Amino acid sequence: MKPWITVYLKEVRENARDRRTLASALLYGPLIGPILFALMLSFMIGQQRERAAEPIELPVLGAEHAPNLVRYLRQQGVRVQDPPGDAEAAVREQRHDIVLKIPEDYPQRWRDGRPAAVELVFDASRAQTRTVVERTRALLMQFSQTVAALRLQARGITPDLSMPVAVVDRDVSTEQSRTGMLMSMMPYLLILSAFVGGMYLAIDTTSGERERQSLEPLLITPVARWQIMSGKLLATATYAAASLLICVAAFVVSFGMIPAERVGSALQLPLSSALLIGVVVLPIALLAAATQTVVAAMAKSFREAQTYLQFLIILPAVPSLILVVHPMKPELWMYWLPLFGQSALITDLVRGHAIAAGALLGCSLSTVLTAALFALLAIRLYRSERLAISG
Repeated sequence: MKPWITVYLKEVRENARDRRTLASALLYGPLIGPILFALMLSFMIGQQRERAAEPIELPVLGAEHAPNLVRYLRQQGVRVQDPPGDAEAAVREQRHDIVLKIPEDYPQRWRDGRPAAVELVFDASRAQTRTVVERTRALLMQFSQTVAALRLQARGITPDLSMPVAVVDRDVSTEQSRTGMLMSMMPYLLILSAFVGGMYLAIDTTSGERERQSLEPLLITPVARWQIMSGKLLATATYAAASLLICVAAFVVSFGMIPAERVGSALQLPLSSALLIGVVVLPIALLAAATQTVVAAMAKSFREAQTYLQFLIILPAVPSLILVVHPMKPELWMYWLPLFGQSALITDLVRGHAIAAGALLGCSLSTVLTAALFALLAIRLYRSERLAISG
């Protein structure tokens, strides 16, 4: 048996014996993200549906100034309530989601045929009130358009003259593509699982063995150090890949638990898309293993390696956050950027879009080449005598 295979099997077996480490790498890391994601989306969708279905409770300040408007709101199912003493304070303290204020000059402006302003008081920083605000604003606009049409008819003018251009919305999105907004964090969680899955073994096979003083006897054996490093690196990549695939499977299961059809979306991940996502993210296992091995080998102690690698796992968030903050259609060359290319491809697959073979090939090839560069750096570190010296 070749030496690197022996080292590989040894590291895989020893890591599998540590149940706590194994659970953190293959259970907690890849499963917590999809589970929390599914619970959060289910809660948000349920809350949004409840708010869209329940009657609007609307305190009206100055209701006596616009009895026709208040009557119209009641006819539309709005529960008109008595106003608070201070509308702004009531909204700010979350005693009311929204308050309608009707000024004293409303009747006079109404009789003069001039625009009569009303004021909606709400807190835009509270996302849970967005549905109520939009529904209330839509009712007020509908009332305004109805009154405007009646005024024109009373003067013998067809209401069509007030609308020289009719805008017709034609939404070409599909239920699957609308999930892209909901799934913006999925690429980050998938890539993060690779770094979490291999982190513990990368630390243990370098700084851990150095502190246990088991690395020096291994390095003085008549075996090429690149073979020792290769076995350890592949063992780390194996756990990173296993964590990735478990995370993909967890997303497939969690998608079926989210009632997205209630908001006009379809959170489904077909088997073909799941398999493609697995192919897309697998090269990240090599990149994660190589970078973590290099960082852990450069650290002087086990704790120092843990600290460095905890900061390293922030790296996968960068391309995902770029796509969240600045959504774009990536150019072909962008798919050649490691991590960014995977994030873009995962987003396309989740939205139900076909991906180009060139984008998939370029993304995988660039990631593997980057991993190879870090692997060469790890080989160089393994040739240094300082690697076996603790502290």
